[in-house]
Amino acid sequence: MCSLPQDPTEILVEAEAFDDYGGWVMDSQFDLEMGSPYLLAHGNGVPVADATTVIDTLPGLYHIWVRAKDWVPGHHPGRFTLMVNEKTLEPQFGANDQDWSWEYGAAVALGSKTKLALHDLTGFCGRCDAIFLSRTGEPPRSDAARSWRRTLRGLPQAPTNMGNFDVIVVGGGIVGSAAALVAARLGNRVALIHNRPVLGGNGSVEIGLRPRGVTGPLIDEISQRHSNGDLNAESLLRAESNATVLLEHTVYDTITRDSTIISLDARDARTGREIRLSATSFIDCSGKCILVKSEYGESLAPLEGDDYIHHGHTLFFRTSMANSATPFPDVPWAREISKDYSNLGGQLVRPGIENGPGPATPLMGELDPSASLRQRMKLPLTHFWEYGQRLDPYTTGEHVRDYLLRAIYGTFWNVKQELQYANLKLEWVAFVAAQGEFRRYEGDYVLSEVDIRTHKQFLDGVVQNDGAFCLHYPAEEDAKYDFRLKHWEWDERDKKPYDIPFRCLYSKNISNLMMAGKHISVTHVAGSNTKFMGNGGQHAIATAAAAHLCEKYDTTPRGMINHISELKVLCSRFTGLVNTDPINDQSTSMAKL
Repeated sequence: MCSLPQDPTEILVEAEAFDDYGGWVMDSQFDLEMGSPYLLAHGNGVPVADATTVIDTLPGLYHIWVRAKDWVPGHHPGRFTLMVNEKTLEPQFGANDQDWSWEYGAAVALGSKTKLALHDLTGFCGRCDAIFLSRTGEPPRSDAARSWRRTLRGLPQAPTNMGNFDVIVVGGGIVGSAAALVAARLGNRVALIHNRPVLGGNGSVEIGLRPRGVTGPLIDEISQRHSNGDLNAESLLRAESNATVLLEHTVYDTITRDSTIISLDARDARTGREIRLSATSFIDCSGKCILVKSEYGESLAPLEGDDYIHHGHTLFFRTSMANSATPFPDVPWAREISKDYSNLGGQLVRPGIENGPGPATPLMGELDPSASLRQRMKLPLTHFWEYGQRLDPYTTGEHVRDYLLRAIYGTFWNVKQELQYANLKLEWVAFVAAQGEFRRYEGDYVLSEVDIRTHKQFLDGVVQNDGAFCLHYPAEEDAKYDFRLKHWEWDERDKKPYDIPFRCLYSKNISNLMMAGKHISVTHVAGSNTKFMGNGGQHAIATAAAAHLCEKYDTTPRGMINHISELKVLCSRFTGLVNTDPINDQSTSMAKL
């Protein structure tokens, strides 16, 4: 229950702070993009149960606004109403043809306790950020600025100091989980900060990919799944006394001095509470260059000339056949994207098992264009559902996710028009997209495709990666099915592992920043292989081991050149490499393709 604020003439109720979400889910993945977490009515066409909360109010007349989004203007698929003390306000929110904005509800006489309920009307991703109540009739700030939110929620303007750690890991995917676990097992005090409610990133139960590339015992241990599909990562980390795991926390600022990170600030998605954590070493495993992207991240734009195309996002889903016919409403707003596409291949069978087949019907429009596609493009692969390759992933993430939702819903509707699929139902559709390519950091060395193909030897080659070059090429901008890949390059090279020099795993600009995962210091083509989660796990092992030695020798990552033999031996404790010879750098590894 929300207690009465110090100034009861204005009350802000954040949707993510509701007492009971009902069937709504908290969506915090776009906090840095649109300004706040929000509640999402993700019912795949079936209205979800009400989200409810009770707040303290002074008796009197209040004007009420709701911050919502009409995510498909002109069609309004995400409509909902607000109930105040069991009475429904007249407006349907999410139907004003606007992006995130405040919509006026009504003037309502309230008593000392007020119950609010979000009532979903469609099951198609209605979304509510906040509710504002004013006794004066003064409307809320149009930008809903963070400082304004803090004031109305009674939160301090400055973050609370949470103390010092030896190492802080940002991003709790398989890569970040590996870095934090290695650091803890080496005896270092480590904080892992992750913006989702579960660990695993693209491998989590929210998405479901399995790690590819080099894995080894540590990554295999982390990647074991519980019966509900959740990874073993959180259980392992909670068992380590040296590890602090902060879920549902978004890093929104870093504090630097003389090209050194001193601390970072993170915000709790549910409470809005902001904290500051300090450390000697920082490891960015977010895949997004989140710590210093604005100043030091490698730009996605080319230096000159051609449009840059990067790996887009993918949304996973699963269908099944019910025992009887299942309804699904017409979705013209989704068919605007799907057109007449009617192939539901490329499903997530279960967490860790992707590339599942799905029902397909003859296209209802023109002849199937797949006749002109390369044979591999006809396979039922999950990552063929991809979009956003030409868009800025830092500012258009919500749009890309929504576009893919429309593509899936429209395709599903097309397939269900065939009598044989009358019983078909959407068993599960992710609302968190598998993340594609973001910016990359630049280190003291930039690994290239040629380095990988020629197995270039490096004195500081501390771990190995393996697997194919995996390059995604989108359809043309005006393609009919622009949510499907046009071409996919899967070049397995010579199927032999190659070295990752440690100079690719630390920033050339920030003295105490290391990175692991798909945003290490590599070229675009090289990164199409180093991006695999198993490969990133090897980077994580190296960076966590380096953080341990930095603490031991009071040095920086760049100073590891003086301790490289010891770093290699320390890494070998976790990588699972056999026949490891730190003098001649000879080793073999197993890769999962």
